[in-house]
Amino acid sequence: HVQLVESGGGSVQAGGSLKLSCAASGYIFSSCGMGWYRQAPGKEREFVSRIRSDGTTNYADSVKGRLTISQDKSKNTLSLQMNSLKTEDTAVYYCAADQGAYCRGGLCYRCNLWGQGTQVTVS
Repeated sequence: HVQLVESGGGSVQAGGSLKLSCAASGYIFSSCGMGWYRQAPGKEREFVSRIRSDGTTNYADSVKGRLTISQDKSKNTLSLQMNSLKTEDTAVYYCAADQGAYCRGGLCYRCNLWGQGTQVTVS
């Protein structure tokens, strides 16, 4: 069963920090480009950050300089370090493996996998 499992959400005061983690199966982590998205109450889901297999990263303008995406290939883990949090960062954060394709059991699939989401509340 293919899964992305997130952890690390919670409540924090404005200006504080949180670190989100996303654990994935090794064949997913090695094959798919991964990123973070978020959805605030009453709003559409939006892109936050992405990291490619070569380590290059992209960030939404609203989080540049405050959030840092990283990956630990030895642990098949994607992380999002969030510093200087603002109230507008309050949202459910989702880990996604959504670029490229992975192969399993002789079949290949487009990467389109999402975690269950983790709540981040900044007050």
